[in-house]
Amino acid sequence: MTSESIVSRLLSPSHRWRRPAPPEVPPQLLGVPEPWPLCVQQDPVAVRYLELLAPLDWAHFPERDLDTHWCLPTIPYVPYVAAYLVKLEQQLMYMPRLRQFLVEHPVLTAVLGFPMPHGAALSAALVDATLPTHRHFARILQHLPNSALQWLLDDTVRLLHLECAPLSTDFGQAVSLDTKHILAWVKENNPKAYVTERYTKAQPPAGDPDCRLGCKRKRNQRVTGEPRNSSNEPDTPFSNPRSPKGVPIGEYYWGYASGIVATRIPGWAEIVLAELTQTFDTPDVSYFEPLMADTERRLGFRPRFGAFDAAFDAFYIYEYFDHAGQSWESGFAAIPWAQRGPARRFDNAGLPLCDAGLPMPLKHTFMCATTLVPHQRARYACPLLYPAPTAAACPVNHPRWSKGGCVTTLATSSGARLRHQIDRQSALYQEIYAQRTATERINSQAVDLGIERPKLRNQQAIANLNTLIYVLINLRALHRIRAQKVQLTQVV
Repeated sequence: MTSESIVSRLLSPSHRWRRPAPPEVPPQLLGVPEPWPLCVQQDPVAVRYLELLAPLDWAHFPERDLDTHWCLPTIPYVPYVAAYLVKLEQQLMYMPRLRQFLVEHPVLTAVLGFPMPHGAALSAALVDATLPTHRHFARILQHLPNSALQWLLDDTVRLLHLECAPLSTDFGQAVSLDTKHILAWVKENNPKAYVTERYTKAQPPAGDPDCRLGCKRKRNQRVTGEPRNSSNEPDTPFSNPRSPKGVPIGEYYWGYASGIVATRIPGWAEIVLAELTQTFDTPDVSYFEPLMADTERRLGFRPRFGAFDAAFDAFYIYEYFDHAGQSWESGFAAIPWAQRGPARRFDNAGLPLCDAGLPMPLKHTFMCATTLVPHQRARYACPLLYPAPTAAACPVNHPRWSKGGCVTTLATSSGARLRHQIDRQSALYQEIYAQRTATERINSQAVDLGIERPKLRNQQAIANLNTLIYVLINLRALHRIRAQKVQLTQVV
């Protein structure tokens, strides 16, 4: 048979390629109310994860387009996302271990929604033959849109809000924000590995080109009274080097950071309201605006109180909560004082007072566009020399008297004054600042789920994994609240 006849035969209508019919898939059980099939009821592992994951609204999960023209049917995102939650709950570090766990529990695999041939008896051999490879599990996690997982976090906040409504009328009114460092899976973070250039910002590690170099700890304030060149300071060591002024340089790592906003229901649970993953070189204050925007969207209102550490001692954070008061009582941000310039006092008109206690007149204003949040700043001058000299000497002998007197520059925002005027010794301040334990407890749970050292080499995959970690933390909180309610009703 000639080549022309072979080609003409293959192109004939009877020999054209046809897309094979997809296998019949049993209906997905996630989110389906009881009674479940008998095989599911007799499998304790499947029942456990059905009870854990069923509260989520899987029917409205933002799915990808399943109408493709491949020879194999496209598996939806839902089974993969549910499998990743199982991976976190089982603390399976690697994708091959997740796949092996699913193979060993065929009923669970079918419950999660992975396609199975209709009519075939579920077995480990069948699951092993039909389940995607562990590389495909990793590939899906890398390309899964984070917005879909944020939708799941939205749903957990909605469920917890409804569940906590009878318990507290102040759900989400007091929040806390904190960040958690994440170490990249690269040899540059291994102190035992030989690396020629370990801390060169311009050369990201080849193992994870997305990660960035950042500092975990750094004491940038000298203790009051400590001399600049103390004789008690040891020589500069090769590990954990110190600056010539005696200030520790810090601990540097390649990686990422996860920022969260959490709220606490006293006696019940801590709840994640928003989360964001960025590279490790981004400052902590850069998390504030995007996280609070997500928090407002999920709560439907702006929280009145916020608790932060000293890294968030910025005027716009004080201003945000000052404008968040929903009644006659305004809110505020509980933030420790950061030693960035001297503390200021103000008169009733909002003018700063000089060292002599006199209100400093406004000299001029200008826009500052070099900071994270562009804002207007004001320059205030010495009240005895501006606009005209009114005294021959400064009452407190200020060292700048001969150079035109004292000057100060402050943001014109009300938050710039609140940063100096807030009473950090009051009982209300201490009560709000105690809300920071919510983020600390959430971070502790996240560390237990493996957030600190993920075995992944891509920012998108790490960000998706972090979102799923917080979804699982909220699901656990939901089940604890429901179980505690049942116990209370039984006691009564």
